[in-house]
Amino acid sequence: MENGHASGFNRRAAGTLGRHLAQRLVQIGVRDVFSVPGDFNLTLLDHLIAEPELNLVGCCNELNAGYAADGYARARGVGACVVTFSVGGLSVINAIAGSYSENLPIICIVGGPNSNDYGTNRILHHTIGLPDFTQELRCFQTVTCFQAVVNNLDDAHELIDTAISTALKESKPVYISISCNLPGIPHPTFASEPVPFFLAPKVSNQMGLEAAVEATAEFLNKAVKPVLVAGPKLRVAKAQQAFVELVNVCGFPIAIMPSGKGLVPEHHPHFIGTYWGAVSTNFCGEIVESADAYVFAGPIFNDYSSVGYSLLIKKEKAVIVQPNRVTVGNGPSFGWVFMADFLTALAQKLRKNTTALENYRRIFVPPCVPLKRENNEPLRVNILFKHIQNMLSGDTAVISETGDSWFNCQKLRLPENCGYEFQMQYGSIGWSVGATLGYAQAAKDKRVIACIGDGSFQVTAQEISTMIRCGQRSIIFLINNGGYTIEVEIHDGPYNVIKNWNYTGLVDAINNGRGGCWTSKVRTEEELLDAISKATGEQKDSLCFIEVIVHKDDTSKELLEWGSRVSAANSRPPNPQ
Repeated sequence: MENGHASGFNRRAAGTLGRHLAQRLVQIGVRDVFSVPGDFNLTLLDHLIAEPELNLVGCCNELNAGYAADGYARARGVGACVVTFSVGGLSVINAIAGSYSENLPIICIVGGPNSNDYGTNRILHHTIGLPDFTQELRCFQTVTCFQAVVNNLDDAHELIDTAISTALKESKPVYISISCNLPGIPHPTFASEPVPFFLAPKVSNQMGLEAAVEATAEFLNKAVKPVLVAGPKLRVAKAQQAFVELVNVCGFPIAIMPSGKGLVPEHHPHFIGTYWGAVSTNFCGEIVESADAYVFAGPIFNDYSSVGYSLLIKKEKAVIVQPNRVTVGNGPSFGWVFMADFLTALAQKLRKNTTALENYRRIFVPPCVPLKRENNEPLRVNILFKHIQNMLSGDTAVISETGDSWFNCQKLRLPENCGYEFQMQYGSIGWSVGATLGYAQAAKDKRVIACIGDGSFQVTAQEISTMIRCGQRSIIFLINNGGYTIEVEIHDGPYNVIKNWNYTGLVDAINNGRGGCWTSKVRTEEELLDAISKATGEQKDSLCFIEVIVHKDDTSKELLEWGSRVSAANSRPPNPQ
């Protein structure tokens, strides 16, 4: 019977590498691939276009294609980009490094040299002038979790499938280089209809899970005022639902680390805000730091999230839950225990304790209404974000660029199902333009509201062109304060002042009279309200670009505090030898 199956299988038409790759992308959930053509990837692009369920999105440059794949993966769980050898690969690598830092599975595909050129002494264009073609590979080895160089059809199937499955299992980017002469050649290893892609779920070590739950429950049940804090790795652990179920049972207040914003529901009655040390949401930091026990689920502690290493958190009071490990206080630690399994099991063992939540409600004072402003007073940033708050719903998503938008967007209270993304670990300015393109392409049911500073926008502005071409309807607030304000607050100098552009004029020029794009320049609250009314009304199906002119020193108080602390951390003198 098995032999009959095999011979029947062999009689079926062999597929091609290009078709196999296209179908694998579809099977893992990719519907849009972000690309920049180059002579080494053109044949491969033909095969991706031929797949009816794939849409090829041509980007203005490779960096932006990588940022778009990053934004896409945040909305869909996986993203993909295709560039050409070396000049494309080394251009996209900064975006891929950012995705690595944020634990996003990106399939980064590079069209490589002809397979006959490997192992020869030939010098190819797009290289650094040496017959060694491994420079690009060696660069990617540090920012991807698996690298496949496909220059032989015999092991191509294995390499491609291993790369894709490794990306999904580790939730990190992978690099796949495919020789330019191979995509269209039939080969018996490729079935014309590949076996559907499936990854078995990871299962916790049962004894470790039970021991971790027992130790944690004992630790928390004897605490007087415990709290829960959600971190960014909740996403990679796929533990958001389990976290909310735990909150519902235990009665603890929940805070988020800044880079965890958007991963837990902020409309939940136990939500108390962002824990960010000295720049926490009012009354949130005090409750977390005064707790006698805190559970951090999926945290990343770095100099930015710790406000220059100034958090008042004690290890002996903390339960640290990572995607596959739990550490209770100063010990013990339990490995191969997966976060979702752990949080679900822990919910059965915790006694309800609302002490910290009641303390928060006792000390909480609602924020006051902003001061009354004069007619035609120059627009203030806090007024801008008051009105952005009113735009949010379950049908929107916020994308926040590196800079003061981090702090202003952090204060937005997200309604149920409102998306939220920013890149805190890597903090690459310009990320949000490409990410807005990718996120909007993946989440067509949501209208993206992007908050971008003028300095960041100048890095990646041209991708507005692709948004218009794709018929997207995002609303972009370009906050024009005349420079790199976040750098000013860390360390000022003449390098933080940039050339002021006519940003709406630039976007109008890119649109070139084609329709589907609307721009507005606003200087007062009246003009802002009029622009928002048009963007959400008669221009609701257009890409809306609103340039907001604000004073160069109009920053959030959080940025001022955070900047001085990060500056102090950056300028520590060398330790004595």
